[in-house]
Amino acid sequence: MQFPVTQVGSWPRSPKLLAALRERRSGRMPANQFKTVADQAIQHCVDLQHQAGVDYVVDGELRRDSFYSFLTEKVEGTQLMSLAEMLDTVEDKAAFEEMLQTLDAPAFAIRNPTCVGKLRRRESLAVDELKFLRSLTDRPVKVTLPGPYLLTRAMWVTAYSVDAYGDKPAMADDIVAILRAELAELVAHHVEFVQFDEPVLTEIVHSSDDKRRTFM
Repeated sequence: MQFPVTQVGSWPRSPKLLAALRERRSGRMPANQFKTVADQAIQHCVDLQHQAGVDYVVDGELRRDSFYSFLTEKVEGTQLMSLAEMLDTVEDKAAFEEMLQTLDAPAFAIRNPTCVGKLRRRESLAVDELKFLRSLTDRPVKVTLPGPYLLTRAMWVTAYSVDAYGDKPAMADDIVAILRAELAELVAHHVEFVQFDEPVLTEIVHSSDDKRRTFM
């Protein structure tokens, strides 16, 4: 029996791409210049997958600042906030500070897409990524997206989100609607494989803890 092979998770970013991401984030690099750097990195990523014989090719999520913070560029009602900015507004400050102590990066360096208003998809989340990836390979391709459970737990911060939604389940309904619309558009563009990432579900399986603040 043969099993199709694909890759899970983002690819390591080269020093050149990391520098470009920083420049783009700070507004010092125009979008077309960043696209050139990212296109080259993705081409290399695809070439390596071809050499390895991967069946479902990915772009390595190399255009994304992180695997879900990129949503702030695509979805209205979100604001990218550092964990340091949230310290005084999270629901359980003691638990939040404990979580910060376990992270392997400083709080100012981890940025979270926070719900600050009604969520609406202003543009597709990954269709452009799909189009470029398909131009590089004749093999089936896979698109990865953050799942609705992760986004609901991560994006809800009561101090910023409650005015727009009142409670977390109401926000979750709009998150699901956004992801459903994205999936329909990806299917319309003949994507072969869509992966919704839900790493936080491991906490439920192993600890039944669904209340703790989640940031990735």
